[in-house]
Amino acid sequence: MDFSLSEEQQLLKDSVDRFIREEYELPKRRELVASNDGYSEGNWAKMAELGWLGAALPEEYGGYGGGPVETMVVMEAFGRGLVVEPYFASVVMGGNFLVHGGEEAVKQELLPKLTEGKLKMAFAYAEKQARYDLHDVEFKAEKSGDGYALNGEKGVVFHAASADKIVVSARTSGGSRDEKGITVFLVDSGADGLMRRDYPTVDGLRASELSFSNVKAEAVLGEVDNGLSLIETVVQHGIAAVSAEAVGCMDVLLDTTNEYLKTREQFGQPIGKFQAVQHRMADMFIKCEEARSMCYLATMRLDETDALERAKTTSATKVQIGESARFVGQQSVQLHGGMGMTDELSVGHYFKRLTMIDTLFGDHNYHLKRYSNM
Repeated sequence: MDFSLSEEQQLLKDSVDRFIREEYELPKRRELVASNDGYSEGNWAKMAELGWLGAALPEEYGGYGGGPVETMVVMEAFGRGLVVEPYFASVVMGGNFLVHGGEEAVKQELLPKLTEGKLKMAFAYAEKQARYDLHDVEFKAEKSGDGYALNGEKGVVFHAASADKIVVSARTSGGSRDEKGITVFLVDSGADGLMRRDYPTVDGLRASELSFSNVKAEAVLGEVDNGLSLIETVVQHGIAAVSAEAVGCMDVLLDTTNEYLKTREQFGQPIGKFQAVQHRMADMFIKCEEARSMCYLATMRLDETDALERAKTTSATKVQIGESARFVGQQSVQLHGGMGMTDELSVGHYFKRLTMIDTLFGDHNYHLKRYSNM
């Protein structure tokens, strides 16, 4: 099968790669992580100017008519740079909720703003009792006049502090673990009754705990009581995207470790010449390539009409990404010795991000069990 990029996709890749090389060195990233916002508005504006925010969005709404492959190209490069701007939360998750679930008027209003960098979004779905189950929703939405009032709490909402709009999953009927009865709503981040507690995450991003008290929803995304299918579709896009990011992270760990082994000497020669170390590097390379192959498969299957096949591929990809990420991360840290986890080296930062990616939307063990039950 031909995995080569088209001319337009290659230009996109070259553009993002150049930005990462020139603008996203580790010291600069540290400054961004320590700043009040946790990212750079200047970088966000540049991403919009270069067309990255609209690369995978439809042309009729101001995008460039790309799709999952364009998202994969951007996210893999962002993984190499450990980018902290809210691209994933806003464009991958928020953008796909608007594309797949928004009414025409909502799309016409919000998608052009998203591509222009004038709109940021977040997805609030996680609840304390739910673990990784997307259908376990106790957060309530009740009819109020001609709309809905939202009540409850959501946790670990990435980039909620910078979001203008928040996508929220809520229960409109049925029991807390019923697959039917879930509806997806769009909420303004400044709405009355919405409280937020912000905090940094271990990988340098920002997240928030959200509390809703009779918060008025702006719009319904998708169908009332049948929102789970929309959520699963968008999450599948999200998993494919973070899988590409993980591949970018692992590529850097592989290259960084390989270079270190050429310079670190023991018994009068570089430790990279020892056969046991070479075997470990070969195993790391294999794990990286296995992850890359599953990332490609997940990306291509997003257009698959068979929902079960998409779900199986997504879970299989998450299993492989989790397995590869843990192995490559641990080997990189160990081969760097005790300094592998220090903040001075990049290795520990990449391992932290890979660990967070493993837990996002279900870890290795969760998806292994899910796949076996399909």
